[in-house]
Amino acid sequence: MCGIVAYVGPKDAAPILLEGLQRLEYRGYDSAGVAVVASRALKTRKVKGRVADLAAAVPARFKGTTGIGHTRWATHGVPSDVNAHPHLSSDERIAVVHNGIIENADALRQRLEGEGVKFLSETDSEVLSHLIARTVEEADSLEEAVRRALKSVVGTYGIAVVDAQRPGEVVVARLGSPIVLGIGEKEMFAASDVAALVRYTRQVVHLEDGELAVLKADGFHTFGGDARETAKQPLTVDWDTGHYDTGGYEHYLLKEISEQPDTIARTLRGRLDDRFHVAHLGGLNMDARETRSFRRVKIIGCGSAYYSGQIGAQLIEELARIPADAEPASEFRYRSPVVEADTLYVAISQSGETYDTLAAVQELKRKGGRVLGIVNTVGSAIARECDGGVYLHAGPEVSVASTKAFTSTAAAFALLALHLGRVRDLSPADGRRICEGLRALPEQIKEILTQEEHIRELAHKYATSAGMMFIGRVRGYPVAREGAQKLKEVSYVHAEAYPASELKHGPLALIGPEMPTVAIVPDDEMLDKNLTTLGEIRARSGRILMVGHRETDQADDCVIVPKNQNELDPILLSIPLQLFAYHAAVALGRDVDRPRNLAKSVTVE
Repeated sequence: MCGIVAYVGPKDAAPILLEGLQRLEYRGYDSAGVAVVASRALKTRKVKGRVADLAAAVPARFKGTTGIGHTRWATHGVPSDVNAHPHLSSDERIAVVHNGIIENADALRQRLEGEGVKFLSETDSEVLSHLIARTVEEADSLEEAVRRALKSVVGTYGIAVVDAQRPGEVVVARLGSPIVLGIGEKEMFAASDVAALVRYTRQVVHLEDGELAVLKADGFHTFGGDARETAKQPLTVDWDTGHYDTGGYEHYLLKEISEQPDTIARTLRGRLDDRFHVAHLGGLNMDARETRSFRRVKIIGCGSAYYSGQIGAQLIEELARIPADAEPASEFRYRSPVVEADTLYVAISQSGETYDTLAAVQELKRKGGRVLGIVNTVGSAIARECDGGVYLHAGPEVSVASTKAFTSTAAAFALLALHLGRVRDLSPADGRRICEGLRALPEQIKEILTQEEHIRELAHKYATSAGMMFIGRVRGYPVAREGAQKLKEVSYVHAEAYPASELKHGPLALIGPEMPTVAIVPDDEMLDKNLTTLGEIRARSGRILMVGHRETDQADDCVIVPKNQNELDPILLSIPLQLFAYHAAVALGRDVDRPRNLAKSVTVE
């Protein structure tokens, strides 16, 4: 959600801020704005709309070498020019951009209004500019004013602040919403996402919750809420600007679907052992004795990460014979879960910043749980909070709808299940079988991608449906859930997913010519039962699109995928559903990479 960019250095800030905001467009937003410090005054421009609209509104004479920018995803107040960030103090000395939610904003607003402050916007964020302005005169420094102001705040924030009377300085702070510093040559950057920084630097520093930082052209220093300085070591990121280009594809979503042979290969690279048929996952930070001590695995994630966790739970149960289940992190964190010493917890997040998942990890850690992370972004908050884990190495995922991160996560779970299984009772023969299956995935995905034109035709055929039902049994059910999610996310076609065995218990009432069914039918031990279910749908005049391993006359249309090991088939079965959702969205004229009401990285509750 929302994006932050900040710059201080010798260059003109506005072009850098605008370019950074453009890099953050994929996160989802409804308005944008920038502020620069020039001649001890603030220049600002804010618009409802896209970054391109903001760039058109910024005049040629908008000079200043210190500045902040923001893309807003509305939480308090409708999208509008006034509600867009940056927000200024009444005397126009302080400008603030803010990600997160100030939970006590109403109480702070009432207090400030009682002191004579006049608010211009409906946002919770505007209270920050006024709070800082009330303390900046008496504080020794801008960072001290920000630190004092934040003591009054309840909620989450990632902020960047500039003071017209202190040019050449930006103060940033983080609590529950990411802030990353970028270290340049006699210039400094800050952003809510590395994507805004990679054009200018590969050296980054991630702020921890409760930390603040002061940026000046010649460097930075960080400190905690108690004003004590903290030591930070820069990391080198291996992503570059090319990762954020469409690479000749019409949309990022199609590019990322097409990248999956390579992203799966990167997730697997160096992690499969041909001698013992095991997975090498040194990042778990667990020896064999500790690994054997766990009696249960609990997986938490949100959205597509949760559905990949369901695939992961099945893999762990089948290969390692450890009871495992997946649960939405957004539910887990609120139900006062029982945290057991012999349960291994696994948190999943592409961005590594998903707030509900991060909060769940922090609650688990507070209660003494052992938590592993499966994340894509190196150095992200969840990665830092966990005891160990697996990086996906899938590269940045720009489109809001997750594709390559979903399949790479499922592949990472296969590695984890193989690792757990071989430490326990999985035979060398079964280990070899899974290793061979994993190695076959990239070429099999390439084979599926050659069917894009056929899938495009099917998507156009079904795109005008009022709704669609997705069904699958056992291994096919998480695939059905993810397929329904993709379709509704990018095409806005209503889609529901149910276990195929549950149709007779209610959903069958919806089946008819106007409600097509997408059936996931792998060639496994459930094949006959799945074909029987297709017969029940056809008997009620339901149309069927089947995704499976062999043709059947029970379906109106089929997409056939190559067969792998039964346990790994869900990864391949999900690929056609990604292409189906993409082409349905294109056929309906949707904003494929930035679906309405959604954001890539959900950093608020």
